[in-house]
Amino acid sequence: MKTLYTTTVTSKGGREGKVESENGVLSLEVKTPKAMGGANDDYANPEMLFAAGYSACFGSALSLVIGKSKMETGETSVTAKVSIGKTDDGGYGLAVEMDVNIPGVSLEEAQSLSDQAHQVCPYSNATRGNIEVKIAVSNN
Repeated sequence: MKTLYTTTVTSKGGREGKVESENGVLSLEVKTPKAMGGANDDYANPEMLFAAGYSACFGSALSLVIGKSKMETGETSVTAKVSIGKTDDGGYGLAVEMDVNIPGVSLEEAQSLSDQAHQVCPYSNATRGNIEVKIAVSNN
């Protein structure tokens, strides 16, 4: 891999701590969500941060694919729903449901563009074969 960019984020305190990027732009308290025993859902958590990164990255991959296809679309959106759960071996795992909206194209075209973006997206490439990723498309 030819590196194009590297960033560094430091976590202190795990799920009950803080994450901060080297440049200070990202500086958040993270807490365990209520569904996993936390007090409330008023803070960021690792799954939320993963969903934010994956949806933004997938959206960029989608824009790249659409641009190369020369198709005219409306403004696209990508929503990532990230779940955490226990695995059969007693560990923990993630699953992702990606909702991709591409207005102005048929559902078949939206699916094709999303499938191509899934092959280009670095998050998709990093997770392929490791976690379940389901992609649903819409065009409204």
